[in-house]
Amino acid sequence: MPGIAPSLYGRMGDLPHFNPDDDVPGETLHPAVLDLRAQLAASDAILFSTPEYAGALPGSFKNLLDWTVGGGETYGMPVAWINTAGAAAPARGANAEESLRKVLGYTGSEIVEDACLRIPVERDAIGDDGLIADPRVSGPLAEALRTLAAAVEAGRADRDRISATG
Repeated sequence: MPGIAPSLYGRMGDLPHFNPDDDVPGETLHPAVLDLRAQLAASDAILFSTPEYAGALPGSFKNLLDWTVGGGETYGMPVAWINTAGAAAPARGANAEESLRKVLGYTGSEIVEDACLRIPVERDAIGDDGLIADPRVSGPLAEALRTLAAAVEAGRADRDRISATG
């Protein structure tokens, strides 16, 4: 999509188990945590995929989120999520969304509600290449990205206006 340069975080399994005693200002953090926080700091927005497992966020995903609370990199950052829970998920991912919303409140992130999307994707809709060709799925996903990108641009315009008058 023009104007959007996505980056996929692929080191969730490298993050150590979160312990608030290990997240002390001025102390050296685990390299995977430093990498996560550096990638977040370099980002304009975050689009989460909200899996749900056993009625909540999977432990590894919650662990990643816990490491974002103390860093402050996402404070004021536009965020959204896409939930693709299919019919096999009894709550259709609502519990994961509720948990994610709660944690994002602690990080000070700005939830872009119009970019948050719940669209069921069944396993057979995903091609061998990992892509989804069905326009009933890919169309809303693309629109969510455009909405999140527009929120980033609106935030930049607001900051520029404030700095020009301040």
